[in-house]
Amino acid sequence: MNDRLSYKEKKSLPDNVFGLPERREYPMPDAAHVHAAEAYFRYCPDELKPKLAAAILQRAQEFGIDIESPTILQYAGKYTTPR
Repeated sequence: MNDRLSYKEKKSLPDNVFGLPERREYPMPDAAHVHAAEAYFRYCPDELKPKLAAAILQRAQEFGIDIESPTILQYAGKYTTPR
């Protein structure tokens, strides 16, 4: 996969690779897209940032990526799993 996903590629991805699956935003099917989600994190609505931050850290761990952004780490600490 290259750094840009076509509409068809994005549509074929499973929900669990999206940072915000209910909105199908911030796809992270590979390490390059985890880095892209990290770079675009600032554009996420504030109320969704804790969820996205947690998803970025989870996907980063799966790909062996270290996320050092203090902002993402701070928001991830605020995320609580929905019941």
